Amino acid sequence: MISIDNDKCTNCSICSYVCPHGVIEMTGQTASLVNIEKCIACGACQMNCPSGAITVIKKTGCVILIIKEDILQIKDKSKDCQESACSKGKCNK
Repeated sequence: MISIDNDKCTNCSICSYVCPHGVIEMTGQTASLVNIEKCIACGACQMNCPSGAITVIKKTGCVILIIKEDILQIKDKSKDCQESACSKGKCNK
């Protein structure tokens, strides 16, 4: 779970740069949550927010994703492949 307190936000846009999945974007002069379903609750935005405007409740799933994708370099093939190729076992990725 992630939330932004726009009263505390200083519009520095650091959160949008450090988010690994593009969950936060600057719209006008405020930080906005977009693509919230892609949030892995890693806490990068909260740790880097100089004004304390972002709150993230971290989940266990983010650790598993970080280990798989960043450390072991294992990507979820189902995200990148065309459905027809993968469903036939002919995925090249």
